[in-house]
Amino acid sequence: MIPKETVDLILDTARVEEVVGDFVTLKRRGSSYVACCPFHNEKTPSFHVTPSKGIYKCFGCGKAGSAVGFVMEYEHMTYPEALRYLARKYNIEVKEEEESAEQIAARQRSESLMAVSEFARQFFSDQLQSPEGKAVGYRYYRNRGIEDTTIRQWSLGWAPSGKTTLVDAARAAGYKDEYLVAAGLAIQQDNGSLVDKFRERVMFPIHSVSGRVIAYSGRTLKADNPAKYVNSPETEIYIKSRNLLGIYFAKSEIAKVDRCILVEGNVDVVMMHQMGITNVVASCGTSLTEEQIRLIGKFTQNITIMYDGDGAGLHAAIRAISLILREGMNPRVVFLPDGDDPDSFSRKHTLEEIQAFIAEHEQDGIVFKTDLMLQEAGDDPLKKANLINEIADTVAEIPDAIKRQVYVETVARRFEIETDIIQERVRKTREKLRKEMPGRSRQQMPGQAGHDGTKAGHDGGAQDGQDPTSLPATTGDLSRQFQKRERILEPSERELLRFILQYGRTPLQFESDSDFYDEEGTQTVAEFIDAALGTDDIHFANTAYEATYQAYFQDYDQGLEQDAIVRNLLNGENREIAGVAADLATEKYELTVHNFSEALTTTDSWLVNYVPKAILVYHDKRISAQQQELKQKLGSPDLSQADMVSLLNQLNKLNEIKKTINIKLGRIKK
Repeated sequence: MIPKETVDLILDTARVEEVVGDFVTLKRRGSSYVACCPFHNEKTPSFHVTPSKGIYKCFGCGKAGSAVGFVMEYEHMTYPEALRYLARKYNIEVKEEEESAEQIAARQRSESLMAVSEFARQFFSDQLQSPEGKAVGYRYYRNRGIEDTTIRQWSLGWAPSGKTTLVDAARAAGYKDEYLVAAGLAIQQDNGSLVDKFRERVMFPIHSVSGRVIAYSGRTLKADNPAKYVNSPETEIYIKSRNLLGIYFAKSEIAKVDRCILVEGNVDVVMMHQMGITNVVASCGTSLTEEQIRLIGKFTQNITIMYDGDGAGLHAAIRAISLILREGMNPRVVFLPDGDDPDSFSRKHTLEEIQAFIAEHEQDGIVFKTDLMLQEAGDDPLKKANLINEIADTVAEIPDAIKRQVYVETVARRFEIETDIIQERVRKTREKLRKEMPGRSRQQMPGQAGHDGTKAGHDGGAQDGQDPTSLPATTGDLSRQFQKRERILEPSERELLRFILQYGRTPLQFESDSDFYDEEGTQTVAEFIDAALGTDDIHFANTAYEATYQAYFQDYDQGLEQDAIVRNLLNGENREIAGVAADLATEKYELTVHNFSEALTTTDSWLVNYVPKAILVYHDKRISAQQQELKQKLGSPDLSQADMVSLLNQLNKLNEIKKTINIKLGRIKK
């Protein structure tokens, strides 16, 4: 763990324009810099870097933050990794806080395994220049169309035919036998001697997300060898189910285009990247796993499956669709023409042709699965009934209620049956899944919470034990209901949070004849807004705003000054909060001057006027959202007479409150 003093030194030293400038060509514009955004495709620069405020912000895609946030976002690093990166850039020594003997030993062992794995990478690369490597390995790569620059970029190599060539070289370089075995590079025989695990194979290194070589995949070139590929075993630094071939090279492009293409083969990945389609990865030595999907989920929610069109490929694609949906992500499928895989297809076509083919032929995952299984069922009614149940069960595994509802309607149209039939099957399946996983919350069943940025208890999902899927269509989906509320409240919540982040510690100097004058003392803007919002545990419907609000007051209550609070929000580990802070804390209001008297308006008098108005507008919007929800309930055909009377009374009370607010806002007269 990095000591707080060192963290503060790193954050104080790092210059946002210098850090961003390492990755993006910045052009000065006045006191700031501009560039085309590195996080999305654009032709006109909308990415701004403001040194005086220490922030970057794109007015196109909304990405924003500080120097450490940029490194985290662009390089997809964790907060500690980004801090260490900045420390290296500015030559700041990082002394980790005291570790236990066990922690030190584990860290040193992990570094030793990484070191020997890196040694093997260089060894296999160098072997391509040996007579054997040139004649066999290098010729294979070139025959497959792999260029020299790609060979170097991916560190492709050759494992020579000698039984102990790597072992001997590693020993000569000072590496211990135990690390060669533990890293999966050598095998210990019964007599205790070591032999190389990889022999006479072209070698594909497997990189971690941060770019370190952690494993290998070796392909034989002998037609009579039944083991076409030999992959590294699981080790302390490599767990197959959690890693993807190509993720290090693909991660930035995946995030930029907001889509990952998933293929099967090693050469498929390399050739697609060489062609210029660089958001491509493959599972290596294992079927696609939930952990691998979650790894992709760090960069995008959209996955296009591009497997071979044979029986095995179709089966693997159908399985992948279910896994991706279960994780709350969005699967699409594209199959290449018969006889082609991504490797062969990329060698026959230009980049533009491949991109056009994918755009034209990719299908929604559930639609693809439905159509495929419909073909198999033919006119057999029993097979068709089983198919409907299977598709409904797939839909039931989708965590997000709104996505489930959309797919329920899509499947019902596809099979030309009533939506309620699919809905009922989905409801029963979800109930069964809940019983099988009693310890998991509804948002986590199945899949992980948080893919859509929501949080338990405040994410628009069902409450009071209700599953949105089981609600009658006339009462609406609670998740959709909450999203409507968030859309209504977002502008007013944004306005209040902007006041807090820009003027939170500024005192509100109300005149003695003001309704808000307090004889006991003057409140700051932050205190005034907090009191006006009430004592609810949750103040804002927008979860990012709520998290920022809570983080702000955590520092505020500790007595930190306004600049220090905002700085902590910008430089904190939570990048969602940092983005909100960069967006709202740095865009100062401009007083619109209509006449000479307004030109004399001070910030203090302006705040006294507009902060109370912003609170009134916020409460007006809250009431509007409540009114909409009550009206929706009134439309239910199952509503009893007593419930209807109760709802109407509530609606009348809200109307009166809304009228009072609008009188205070000057929208209507008394």
